[in-house]
Parts: sequence; C-alpha cells; structure tokens
Amino acid sequence: MDEALLRRLTPSVLAVLVRRGADFAAAEDAVQDALVEAVRVWPADPPRDPKGWMVTVAWRKFLDATRADTARRRREDLVDEEPAPEPAPAVDDTLQLYFLCAHPALTPSSAVALTLRAVGGLTTRQIAQAYLVPEATMAQRISRAKRTVSGVRFDRPGDVATVLRVLYLVFNEGYSGDIDLSAEAIRLTRQLAAVINHPEVAGLLALMLLHHARRTARTAPDGSLVPLAEQDRGRWDTALIAEGVEILQSALARDRMGEFQAQAAVAALHADAPTAEETDWVQIVEWYDELVRLTGSPVVRLNRAVAVGEADGPRAGLAALAELDASLPRHAAVAAYLHECDGDLATAARLYAEAARQAPDLAERDHLTRQAARLNARRAE
Repeated sequence: MDEALLRRLTPSVLAVLVRRGADFAAAEDAVQDALVEAVRVWPADPPRDPKGWMVTVAWRKFLDATRADTARRRREDLVDEEPAPEPAPAVDDTLQLYFLCAHPALTPSSAVALTLRAVGGLTTRQIAQAYLVPEATMAQRISRAKRTVSGVRFDRPGDVATVLRVLYLVFNEGYSGDIDLSAEAIRLTRQLAAVINHPEVAGLLALMLLHHARRTARTAPDGSLVPLAEQDRGRWDTALIAEGVEILQSALARDRMGEFQAQAAVAALHADAPTAEETDWVQIVEWYDELVRLTGSPVVRLNRAVAVGEADGPRAGLAALAELDASLPRHAAVAAYLHECDGDLATAARLYAEAARQAPDLAERDHLTRQAARLNARRAE
C-alpha cells in the first residue's frame, strides 16, 4: 500500500467533492471513508486510475451519508448528479484547497488549525504542540471550525497571510516532526510564489530552502540529533542555500519587511558562516530584535536569548531568558545550554534532564538525555 500516494491524493479528492457541492465536514468524512476502503481493496486490486477511483468512492460515500442525513429531502437531487466513473484530470488542487480552507468565516487561527488537520494531515496533538496549547483545546478549536464552515459555500477564498501560516507550520512539522511534509510544503510554496508577487511569499520560500538545505546533516547515522554547531557543513546543500539567499535578497530589496523575511535572514547568516565559530551572532541578534518587533512571539524571544548568549556571553543570554515564562516549551533546554556555557555544569545537567522529560518527541528526548549524561560524566571526572 502506497501511503505517500494516498496522502498526496487526499487534498485533490477533497477539493473535487467541495467543488461538487459537498460541505467541508461531510466531504472530509467521505474522503476518510474512501481512504479506509483503499487500504482494504488496493493491495489485492490496485486501480489503474487511483485518483479517479478515490473521487468515485468518496463521492458515493458522501451521497450515502447525505441520504441518511436529516436534510434528506433537500439533498436527494444530488443522487441524480453522481458522475459516471471516469479518469480524473491530472490537476493539483492542493494549493487551491489551502485557500478555500482559509475561509473568511473563520478566524485566522481556526483556519490554520482546520487546514493543518484536513489538508496537511497533521494530528490534533501535533497542531496543539505547534500552537503551544493543550490538545483538548485544539480539538475544540478544530471542531468549532468545522461547524462554522459546515454548509458554507467555499466561493470566497481566504487571504495569503493565513495560507502562508499554514504552509509554514506544515513545513516545520515535516522538518522536525514525525511526518515528512517539508518537501510538499516547499512544492506548494513554489507554486504560490509563481502566481503571487508578494515579498512574504518569497521570504517563506527562502526560509524553507535555507532550512531544508541543512536537513541531511541534522541527524547522525544512528538517527540521533546533531546540533547546528556540530553539523558537517560539507553535507549542506549549497545549491539550495544559493537559491534561498538569492530569493531572500530580492524580497528584502522591496523594503516591505515581514516575519518570514526576517527569519530567512537569520537562516542565511547561519548558512553563510564557514564554521560555527564564525557565525555573525551580533547581526543575528539584530534580526531577532526585528522579529520581536514584528511578532512579539515568546518563541522568538527564546531564540533571541540564545543569540544574545552567543553574541554577548552566557550571562547576558541568561538575563534575557529570565524575562520569559519558565513554562515556555524548550525554556529548560535553552537555560541548560546557557548555564553550560557559563561553566555551571551541575545546573546545566539538571536542566537538560528536566528538558528531556518535557521533550515533544523521542529524538529530542534522547539528545537532551545524552547531554545531561555527558555533563554528569564530566563532573564525576
């Protein structure tokens, strides 16, 4: 069973059902039912036209659910409109569906959450982690979003800013999470950049390319994480870095600064340094100051504390960190690193162990646990 194929087909099939008049929540349910049917049938009898098969089965599932609904009389006309099975056109509807999900009836945060769940394939837990909220809170937000758009015609697509936020979060989950969606996010952002002349679209594409260029160096052969400072820079994709820098420079020249351009500038400074020791941390702090002004994000402030520690010394970084809520995700890990740089190995080891217990995934937990063990071994010596 080609799970990657099913994941690629899902947005297009969902878009077809919405265009045929299905409300979003019912269409999503029908597509999920079709996926279950595909898992059952395809191993023994793979279709010649997977997308056409999925569209036909999902549409029938939708009609079956519609017939059983309390609005039977109003929707019975849809039965006669069932199209005959035929090859589906090879059109990629994914980006269009991102815009449709960013519906004006939804708040930006709800639109992002709904799209990540319905189109991006992320779990509610993953979306909650991205938003720094409890999983139950995010589940309620997604349910409310589905109720809001249920029965609403998707003829007024949302704005670019909401779609960019979705693509950014999908890329982040693919880049650092347990679902490989980063390449898909880059592909869709390239499509968007080709049709919309917007500096923030370019900024997001540059950011993705610069981060993706380092991806193969982020893990060791055993799967363990390799921190940026310890990565083999010879394994970085120089062609992607060059492309990302060129796109970023073109966007910055338009003098319409945005969050993604500023983040890409930080990534470009890391990519430009021949070694970790030659990183221009002073300029990185300046870009983080710009990001704080643009977003006020506590995560940005957390990253800024690290940069301040590198530029002005660990105690300056700890002073910047002290201004932030200690419950912020990865706060303990940053504090551990800065305390280690300051020579306080006992506190650093304790904080690494604490950060490991709070880590969102196994790879990060293992990395932090090894950091704590390394410092405890040094102290024992």
